[in-house]
Amino acid sequence: MKSATLTDTRTLELRDGQRPTPGSDELLVAVNACGVCATDVHMYSGSLSVDYPLVPGHECAGEIVAVGDDVGDGGAFTAGDRVAINPSVPCHECRMCKSGRENLCTDLTSIGGAAKHTVDGAFAEYVCAPAANVERIGDLDYRTAAFAEPLGCCINGLDQIDLTSGETVVVVGAGAIGLLLVGLLRTSGAGAVVVSEPVAERREAALELGADHAVDPTEGDLESTVDDLVGPVDVVIEAVGVPALVEQAHALTGPGGRTLVFGVPPEDATVELPAFDLFFEEREVIGTYSLTPDTFARAVRLLQTGRVDVDALVTDEFGLDELGTAFDQMENREGLKKMVYPQR
Repeated sequence: MKSATLTDTRTLELRDGQRPTPGSDELLVAVNACGVCATDVHMYSGSLSVDYPLVPGHECAGEIVAVGDDVGDGGAFTAGDRVAINPSVPCHECRMCKSGRENLCTDLTSIGGAAKHTVDGAFAEYVCAPAANVERIGDLDYRTAAFAEPLGCCINGLDQIDLTSGETVVVVGAGAIGLLLVGLLRTSGAGAVVVSEPVAERREAALELGADHAVDPTEGDLESTVDDLVGPVDVVIEAVGVPALVEQAHALTGPGGRTLVFGVPPEDATVELPAFDLFFEEREVIGTYSLTPDTFARAVRLLQTGRVDVDALVTDEFGLDELGTAFDQMENREGLKKMVYPQR
């Protein structure tokens, strides 16, 4: 089995090893498509701590090729089923899991992603996953189904802010996640949606996906521009992971509004926010991390019904041996979503 393995910071090797054997409650899936996430790039660059060697990759879909002994008893899944994999594996026993917030599991394991524990992921020809973490996709194409994980994260984020129909939203950053959020906001009943993004092509993509306005934050005063366009803002979503942009997002948030920190900041980053704003104007700052089994299943349904357009987000496609190029393009902000096809 071929896999793209991180052996050190900025060191990626294409390895040929033995195909894994699924545990009794697991499925072995042939990976047909796996999206490249900013988290993968953070692992590659060293800005997220991981134990090497590690196979990254956690946004995937494929075909079941083997079924664990206990899974087969109930006939829930069989070889040949087409599925998407939720890479976040909770313990199901802790207080957070029992309250339905499995993403905050105190003993969370991630298949190729960022969590307390990380196991080899889906930048490989095959990957194992618990049957409880898999959703059937029917005839949905694998490339689209690979968006179930990031879309599930976006749904989880919107759940945190309790979006009310008609509320005004600003999205800071129009990378693949920012654009997914734009599409989801439209589906979820947001009012005016404004996108702040310095790259012209990404602003154009935001407008095509449903944003009402797309502005360049480097031209003029962003707060004044947004105020002139839509007035007070109810929700601002920071979708980049830059501490200064978290501060900017908070500054854009109106009285009684919510700032959602969605982007992945450096582990040691801090921000400065005016404490009086939080008190006097009842502004909230809310975090969001990963996804839950519920938001993953909802994401699959949205993709199956075509409610969120993801096709236009894929700008570059690669084989496993080209993953390093995909990482380089992402660091240089070239294009949008990179899709890897391990069976190619």
